[in-house]
Amino acid sequence: MKLAPEQLVQGIRDLPSLPAVVMDLLGDLDMEQADISVLAKKVSLDPALTAKTLRLANSPAFGLQVKVATIQQAIAFLGFQTMRNLIAAAAVTVCFPTGRCPGFSDRMFWRHASASAACARALARRIRFNQDIAFTAGLLHDIGRLVLATTQPEAYGAVLAWRRAHDCTLLDAERAVLGMDHVDAGVALAAHWQFSETIRQAIARHHAPDMPASGMLAAIVHVADAIVHALDLVGDADEVVPPLSGSAWDAMKLNEEAYLHLFQETEQQFEEMSAILAA
Repeated sequence: MKLAPEQLVQGIRDLPSLPAVVMDLLGDLDMEQADISVLAKKVSLDPALTAKTLRLANSPAFGLQVKVATIQQAIAFLGFQTMRNLIAAAAVTVCFPTGRCPGFSDRMFWRHASASAACARALARRIRFNQDIAFTAGLLHDIGRLVLATTQPEAYGAVLAWRRAHDCTLLDAERAVLGMDHVDAGVALAAHWQFSETIRQAIARHHAPDMPASGMLAAIVHVADAIVHALDLVGDADEVVPPLSGSAWDAMKLNEEAYLHLFQETEQQFEEMSAILAA
């Protein structure tokens, strides 16, 4: 049941497109705060996207003291960078059809993605890295799994069955059954949707942060992913903690107490965030 690269590409082309404003936001992470009123107006043309974005902005994870009712208000309180990432997060979650693949839980996927985003953001803040970019990379790191489950549901169902039968990591099962893995699929989607090179690199290297030029963002996402698996926040009966890079862990330079606080913060924030994103 090996999957040819052209099959993967065709499946991605058949997915719904991201709204143009979101393509712009994900494609240029260095975009200046051009005209906030124009951005707010564009997003507000999509009521579902607006509602989901505002629910995220008002969630406890972002610490607002007042409830915001418009995109423009949210940008004023949270800043352009944070809001561009929340808008993108809200948009990506509605782009994939659900329930196509037997044995694949869309809800559990977004729970893991939300927990990884919360953990990556909290990690980044502690090491003085851009926490908004870390949030987005944490959210999107496994997006290739969703690509495979929605565009190749029968084949991906076979992957999940193989993993259960062989008690192995998802990567190993994907490579055994498909001849490619969710990293390949994630990178292909990132290219098709024109994500920034920064986000593409984090998706490509989150399982291999020790490769040359992988960068700190890949290390942050790698560590966050491992923490979320280890804490078993998603409640997956087939949970396997992926191999952890010692050098990525050491690069965070956090002591035991800092990690314990990080675990607590991730657990506190992800539940509400995942409820919003998976809705």
